[in-house]
Amino acid sequence: MNTVETIAFVLGVINVTLVVRRSVWNFPFGMAMVSLYAIVFWRERLYSDTLLQGFFFVVNAWGWRMWAVNRAAAGEVVVETMPVREAAAWLLGWAAISLGWGVAMERLTDADYPWADAAIAAASIAAQVMMARRLLENWIVWIGVDIASIWLYAAKGLWLTLVLYVIFLGLSAWGLHDWRAALRRGRAVS
Repeated sequence: MNTVETIAFVLGVINVTLVVRRSVWNFPFGMAMVSLYAIVFWRERLYSDTLLQGFFFVVNAWGWRMWAVNRAAAGEVVVETMPVREAAAWLLGWAAISLGWGVAMERLTDADYPWADAAIAAASIAAQVMMARRLLENWIVWIGVDIASIWLYAAKGLWLTLVLYVIFLGLSAWGLHDWRAALRRGRAVS
């Protein structure tokens, strides 16, 4: 555990709590968190996670705009769901990206856990894009990412990051419950 990981941990808790509460202010906290985690993961030779942080930075900027525009137009952040065909396409895309990324990491780098890291990174990309699009299904994917990440960070001895992902798992369950309840009530989530 080091200072960079500790600060990233605190920013991560704030970030996901704000996402669950549907606050547009989650995005600047997320951008700061991923910037610091890029350093942590590079030091640990988790290169897929390192690259993922750059992607998260860009998608957080895009999501910030998407949520702000939606909130301005609707008066609140509106939650949507995806059709089954779209979900199937996302699943196939995840599998293909995980396979290609895993092969590249195993053959081209000295990455630790290249296959698990690649699959987690690919699922994280999907979840982040779904979250930026305000899709309920983002929480289901995040729950899977959180569970897999807990195992990976235990294997790497990143104990504070593991605790963060346990917290993320609880927040993801809360987010799924909260967003699903709002959709059942037939109103947007504010």
